[in-house]
Amino acid sequence: MTGPELLVLWDIDNTLVTARGFGMRMYREAFLDAFGRELDGPVDLGGRTELDVVGEILRRHGIEHTDETSRHLSDALANSFHARRDDYPVHAEVLPGARQALEHFAADPRVHQGVLTANLRSVALIKLESFGLAHLVDWDVSAFGDEHLDRAELVTIARDRARHLRPFADDEVVLIGDTPHDVHAAVTAGVRLVAVATGRSSRQDLHRAGARVVIDDLSDLDLLTTGVWAA
Repeated sequence: MTGPELLVLWDIDNTLVTARGFGMRMYREAFLDAFGRELDGPVDLGGRTELDVVGEILRRHGIEHTDETSRHLSDALANSFHARRDDYPVHAEVLPGARQALEHFAADPRVHQGVLTANLRSVALIKLESFGLAHLVDWDVSAFGDEHLDRAELVTIARDRARHLRPFADDEVVLIGDTPHDVHAAVTAGVRLVAVATGRSSRQDLHRAGARVVIDDLSDLDLLTTGVWAA
């Protein structure tokens, strides 16, 4: 075998960057733009794919859930983020150690890294571009929240895209994320995981969901690196 020994796939929200409340604001703007109505109540966005969230919103508001209505709301969401892209870094921040971790693994020839995110591709790009992080991951081996309802299936999509490097075995794929949805995706797909307790889920929540390796945050690069290679 030649090429990288690990495929590392990063979650974005509350793993690399955080902007609590901004995503909900964008959904409210998008729903109003798409359907001319106010979004009714909050929506749990934590770790759920965009297709999952969009489906819930449509059903809750009595809108037939079709490919067309789903795409209509997704396009409106992408447009809202694009229109507000200059506002995003004002409300958001890079989480401790995230930049250093991305740079470390980008410089390691044994590692190839992408993102595995619930976001739309265009939204994910805006979020990482806002902080000068986008060039550190390979967007061609990444998977996004509008590509499958089930986050575990995104692992398969990313692995298939990485086959031009070489096939990555289950124990050569590592997800890094902060929610039980990330844990579920890794367990279901049979790959490895480093969970970080930087979102709403505590260490105990992540362990209960099935994570074996849980760290407080990304600030201890040695601890993270050990977790990635030994998870």
